[in-house]
Amino acid sequence: MIITRTPYRISFFGGGTDYPEWYRQYGGLVLATTIDKYCYISCRYLPPFFEHKYRIVYSRIEDVKEISDIEHPAVKATLEWMQCTKGLEIHHDGDLPARSGIGSSSSFTVGLVNALEALKGSRIAKNDIANQAIHIEQNIIKENVGSQDQISAAYGGFNRIKFNRDDTFDVHPIILPTERIKKLEDHLMLYYTGISRISSCIARSKIDNMKYRVNELNKIKDMVNQGLAILEGPDEMFDDFGLLLGESWEHKKRLSDDVSTPRINKIYECAIKAGAIGGKILGAGGGGFLLLFVKPELQSQVRERLQNITHVPFRFENSGSRIVLYQPNGLT
Repeated sequence: MIITRTPYRISFFGGGTDYPEWYRQYGGLVLATTIDKYCYISCRYLPPFFEHKYRIVYSRIEDVKEISDIEHPAVKATLEWMQCTKGLEIHHDGDLPARSGIGSSSSFTVGLVNALEALKGSRIAKNDIANQAIHIEQNIIKENVGSQDQISAAYGGFNRIKFNRDDTFDVHPIILPTERIKKLEDHLMLYYTGISRISSCIARSKIDNMKYRVNELNKIKDMVNQGLAILEGPDEMFDDFGLLLGESWEHKKRLSDDVSTPRINKIYECAIKAGAIGGKILGAGGGGFLLLFVKPELQSQVRERLQNITHVPFRFENSGSRIVLYQPNGLT
């Protein structure tokens, strides 16, 4: 039995510039962190006593004889890519709901790649996990996804990620005093809007609009270094981080009409009126999680105003995808 634990992520600035359609021409830049909410994948070789050869357990259960019969797209693509010929049982559990803008699909793929490599007795580098997951999602499944989620999930931590025109990437950990990181954590609130959406559909509309939104995407990209300058600057500038989040949300909404909805706009306006300085919908948009920047002394007012949607406390994490149980022979 192998169990992997892979974090979800929140992206502050630069989202949209991590799509290959953009960074192959202009280069991309993202500021993101992983959080202490995880995707768990357990994987073991299936004993040869069953009619099925592959058992996949997630929101449903699949018992099939051939990989080609598997309906879960990421499992099917990953098993084909990694040429898994032995029978397998794979279970998925997640701390947060899928299709919600926190990179859950990429965390799943990263965690599965990590688990299958460990099951074969291989130790795989974070760079290779991320690249394999990117290849599986973009080239095999052909999802309309960027490249930041797989990298954040594999590496973990608070990073500035640079996407080069040649499809390589550079991960630069953000080095800040511990008290500064804690201050940022203490100013952030995460809310689940209850709206689930297919991110690939929204992403497709954003990709199709990219040639008309070069100005917006360049501004979104520039906000990465602006945000870092605020975090590294004096205390009196700190609230500007929240204002910049709000500004990035306004630019993001211009990338596609599908990024926001009247309900999301109403939730955001209520949060601002209750004391939030700024915020944004995470991921492709259209629903999922709302990240807010709120002074600690005003957060009770925001909780009261948004009491009908789910508040999710969190902290940053630094480990990335990890093997948390390694018993390849099923022995204790």
